[in-house]
Amino acid sequence: MRNKIVSLADAVAIVHNGDTLTCSGFGANGVPDALLSALRQRFDESGEPKELTLFFGGGPGDAGEKGLNRLAAKGLLKRVIGGHYGLVPKIGEMAIAGEVEAYNIPLGCISHLYRDIAAGKPGTLTHVGLGTFVDPRMEGGKINDRTKDDLVFVQNIAGRECLFYSAMPLSVAFLRGTTADPEGNITMEHETLTQDTLAIATAVKNSGGVVIVQVERIADTGTLNSHEVVIPGILVDCIAVAESEGHMQTFATQYDAGFAGRIKVPLTSLQPMPLDERKVIARRAAMELVPNAVINLGIGMPEGVASVANEEKIIKHLTMTAEPGVIGGVPASGLNFGAASNASAIIAMNQQFDFYDGGGLDMACLGLAQCDRDGNINVSRFGPKLAGAGGFINITQNAKTVVFAGTFTAGGLRVSVDESGLHIEQEGRFKKFVNTLEQVTFAGSVAVKNGQPVVYVTERCVFHLTGNGLELTEIAPGIDIDKHILPLMDFEPVIRDPRPMDSRIFRSEPMGLKEQLLSVSVADRISYDALTNTLFLNFEGLHVRNMQDVAEIREAVTEKCEAACMKVNAIVNYDAFQIDDQVWDAYADMATEMTSKYYETIRRYTTSAFMRMKLGESLRHRGLAAHIFETPAERI
Repeated sequence: MRNKIVSLADAVAIVHNGDTLTCSGFGANGVPDALLSALRQRFDESGEPKELTLFFGGGPGDAGEKGLNRLAAKGLLKRVIGGHYGLVPKIGEMAIAGEVEAYNIPLGCISHLYRDIAAGKPGTLTHVGLGTFVDPRMEGGKINDRTKDDLVFVQNIAGRECLFYSAMPLSVAFLRGTTADPEGNITMEHETLTQDTLAIATAVKNSGGVVIVQVERIADTGTLNSHEVVIPGILVDCIAVAESEGHMQTFATQYDAGFAGRIKVPLTSLQPMPLDERKVIARRAAMELVPNAVINLGIGMPEGVASVANEEKIIKHLTMTAEPGVIGGVPASGLNFGAASNASAIIAMNQQFDFYDGGGLDMACLGLAQCDRDGNINVSRFGPKLAGAGGFINITQNAKTVVFAGTFTAGGLRVSVDESGLHIEQEGRFKKFVNTLEQVTFAGSVAVKNGQPVVYVTERCVFHLTGNGLELTEIAPGIDIDKHILPLMDFEPVIRDPRPMDSRIFRSEPMGLKEQLLSVSVADRISYDALTNTLFLNFEGLHVRNMQDVAEIREAVTEKCEAACMKVNAIVNYDAFQIDDQVWDAYADMATEMTSKYYETIRRYTTSAFMRMKLGESLRHRGLAAHIFETPAERI
């Protein structure tokens, strides 16, 4: 048995010149600040260690002096490779100034690199980043001219274009947990997140490096619950106990039992947002929600969507997620962003990005900073300010629907809102819709190629992405297109027949979204295109609960097909479709009847593997062809 408990000073003494240091922490959550402080103190006193490579994901910091900001000292760092720089501006300033070699890589790719380094793989192969600034045909993720080495490469695998992110050995990990025993077993019961701590520890250990964990307390050997141990002692080299000021749960909260999942917090009703431009944008974005959707909301303007959903009493019909591993509950904001109260589950961040990258998100609503005529978005770099991509690229490239939300102009915009519409009182000083972006964080061309619906929501108008670029589709009442829109854009969008934005958005009372979202009649879900003789059945989000629901579907399909006077080609969207067990047989019998009487051909699709299996099995028992496609594209 080995006692691994050491002082903070002894722990950081293990770091050598030229090491590659990696650090846990998502924003202000779970940052091993006591270790970082001790390392900076050692450097200030001795000038060592020096020439470190810093590898990090979620930008562990407080936007001020804490976290990785402590390491922003000349000579301490040689190279930085990071996912998000928003809360570590001192590191970002060094990168922009060319004081260190510097890279910005998507957060999800860094998260997966930890896992792949742990497994001894040469790197991470993914589609994430194609067409953006991390694509080596653009910038390769390099932040300044001092940065020469290529870390990202284009690969073609089985006819599919991908990006390859190179792995690297990791020398030292600074991690944190709640409780340790003398053998180094670590639990995380007071943490907001488990993050990627296990993957990081494994990656460093398998690289021949040293794993150092900061904790708040020590338990006796053999007393920790094995099911609560997140990092096993075989991966840990030493443990240091931190004082409370160096071990805050987040940099805004010393400790919240609700964030740790130790209690369920009675949530008081959120106060409705004031009726201003932020609420107008949030309301219009909320109109893109569908029942039972799994959603990611970005920080800032998109946070208002949750407030609107709560006011409209539809939030219980949605599942909010956050990229560090939060599923369900109420996401926190500000310096607590990344934490959540009353979450359904907290999983490892690399697993959350598996879910995101594989298309698990039904919708993502993220910020709109700069946009060009092709629908490309920049949120990562603005002159001397380096925000970094964070999880933005992973999320926006893979969500089924993407909504970008932001004001039309920036810098001093003032508006008023009343029942007659929107009124510009003072225009913003800066244009957001520009000819040239400083960086491409979202590639419109990739979205068009993949058939991804993309909506751009501002307080005065709405755009949709098309094959011909940005199309103006909606205009707020009270807004003059020739006065308030076109002169404030560096380019002219596609304009065909824009319609007024929904007038309910500009009224003080709730919009009635619950009834709109949950009460779509079966008849409204079924449409017939005589030109192609195609019957479209949009059953997305439909819940079939009883025999009456089955009868309504039979009646609606019969009415459309009888009117067509011939057998039709049917296409059925079963995404997020639900059916109670007691009516499966009745529904399958009805589907068999409709197929034999009215359908010349039929194509069914759903992203749910369970639904494909269950529905396919029911159809096979009734002698019907049971192939059900996974994506709309496959059905054609």
